[in-house]
Amino acid sequence: MRLLGNILWFLFGGLINGLSWFFAGIIWCITIFGIPYGLQCFKFATLSFMPFGKEIVYGGGAPSFIANVIWILFFGIPMTLGNFFLGCIWCITIVGIPFGLQCFKFAKLSLAPFGTTIIDSVS
Repeated sequence: MRLLGNILWFLFGGLINGLSWFFAGIIWCITIFGIPYGLQCFKFATLSFMPFGKEIVYGGGAPSFIANVIWILFFGIPMTLGNFFLGCIWCITIVGIPFGLQCFKFAKLSLAPFGTTIIDSVS
């Protein structure tokens, strides 16, 4: 089921979502200051291509909070709104609800990407 979900996700939104994270990473890596942000974007770009079977654990501390505030000011709000509205559209149908939930997961991640860890879920 995880493989089928990932294939359908990639075809119907994961490619665009992953590319948005990838291009955000390229933009951040232009400056030395932005390299940690860019590397984080590249990590989540790979997650965006195949998110089913993965969970995001939030943690961190003061450095993560400061990095997330800087992130929100430049990229967080547009990416969060895009993922949120895409999730709402997916949730209109019963079949699209799992994809909508993935979009909501990425909306939350787009708001606070620092201090997170990606783990494989056991189900």
